[in-house]
Amino acid sequence: MNVHGLQVGITRHENRFLFSLKVTGKLTHEDYQKITPLLNNAIADLEDPEIYALVDLSEFEGWELRAAWDDFQLGLKHGSHFHKIAILGNQRWLDMASRVGSWFTEGEVKHFDRLDEALAWL
Repeated sequence: MNVHGLQVGITRHENRFLFSLKVTGKLTHEDYQKITPLLNNAIADLEDPEIYALVDLSEFEGWELRAAWDDFQLGLKHGSHFHKIAILGNQRWLDMASRVGSWFTEGEVKHFDRLDEALAWL
């Protein structure tokens, strides 16, 4: 059975944002059609927003090809706004993915196995 889900949260304090994302199953182009406008609208009126992201990939199964391209474009557009990205999940490949992800953002990217450690770091 293919399970797919997306949970998105944005909390703002002045020009700082906590952007949380939990993905179950595969990320799709349609998911990015929801995520991107939420993020764009949240930071639209700010000159220099600071985004701290918690990305829960503990139930993540990869991207559809078009969604991978959407992810790349989102990183190009907002990469300078991300100060820290905590990637949560216990899959071995996430450590490598966090290193590759750091190439596309000016902020720090780090992989965590535990939620409490990820939140403390953010």
